[in-house]
Amino acid sequence: MADPYPKYARLRERGAVHRVRTPFGGDAYLITRYAEARAALNDPRLSKHPKNAPAFLREAGLVTGDAGPLGVNMLSCDPPDHTRLRRVIGKAFTARRVLALRPRIQEITDDLLAALPAGEEVDLIEGFAFPLPITVISEMLGVPVSDRDRFRTWSRDLISTASAPEVRQRREAAATALTGYLSGLVAERRERMDRELASEAQPDLISALIVAADRHGELDETELLGELMLLLVAGHETTVNLIGNGTLALLRAPDVLGALVADPGLVPAAVEELLRYDGPVERATLRTAVEDVDVDGVTVPSGSLVVVALNCADRDPARFDRPDELDLARPDNQHLAFGHGPHFCLGAPLARLEGTIAFTSLLGRFPGIRLACPPERLQWRSQSAMMILRGLETLPVILGTVNIDFRPRRAC
Repeated sequence: MADPYPKYARLRERGAVHRVRTPFGGDAYLITRYAEARAALNDPRLSKHPKNAPAFLREAGLVTGDAGPLGVNMLSCDPPDHTRLRRVIGKAFTARRVLALRPRIQEITDDLLAALPAGEEVDLIEGFAFPLPITVISEMLGVPVSDRDRFRTWSRDLISTASAPEVRQRREAAATALTGYLSGLVAERRERMDRELASEAQPDLISALIVAADRHGELDETELLGELMLLLVAGHETTVNLIGNGTLALLRAPDVLGALVADPGLVPAAVEELLRYDGPVERATLRTAVEDVDVDGVTVPSGSLVVVALNCADRDPARFDRPDELDLARPDNQHLAFGHGPHFCLGAPLARLEGTIAFTSLLGRFPGIRLACPPERLQWRSQSAMMILRGLETLPVILGTVNIDFRPRRAC
């Protein structure tokens, strides 16, 4: 987990697709090269619906009926249901609506950074990378920000893919707890909306989805709760890792960090390059071939699990010049960090905005930020519990305001 890229490079050299053993039993076909990965993400023969998932995923408890760990949502279905659900949620993530959030995101960012002690060691994940996106998505949804630590625990248990009995029990308990919590919020919101005779324009996503369900029949109750679960989990997990992985990449590339400190206007381009270089979603969510699919001369049999290695594809030298270098001037940076095709991440504009504000504000306030330990001592969230995402457990840093010094202070 500390550095998967040398192994990914060897896999790419050997071929575009490989049969591999998954952490939860059963085999999958891992796609490693950019062109084939991009094509797979847009291939309707690779289904996202749990009903098509191989039996070993059901045996591991990762699929129940027609639902995955996050219930029934747009990420785990195919057209036409996917098209319908995506249209409902897409109304909240238009470019105009996301840009309207900029002042509030900046305010949250400033408050979090103001609370961090200059010149002292802090865990940037705990103090900044986690509370920023969870606060933003909580306010968008209309859930109490005070419950964010509960959301974090539930989220971590829900996205765990380890098959150990105790992990499976935590995953099932988290799904039950979060579903119950959201059901209570929906019921409370319905009652309040009925009292207030709410108009069509709703101030938060829970209320907007209730309108879509109750007044327009665009989704049923199971879908409503599943969409809320997806938004709450995906709405913060990826941005936590974007900020954490990105900050570490910058601290390990002092020339790039210095360029950003000197010219904050480079930050938007830096966000794109950081997404490509060490993205927060290491592998795309699982797909199942519903017919035989040819990938670079290899037949992926119908019924097979397919995993697209996004971070591996984004280091493909056939697509990106000097892919293992962090290059702020990289032209045509069409990375796959947000996926591609019909399941391209709806939250991409929000994640980009959060990342731009986070890095601009962090480096503006603490230009002398440096690691508090050697990078090889950092702990990554384990692969057995993280089939999809890639992120750090902690990121200890010294928040220097002047005199940039990138030498580590002590062992973690």
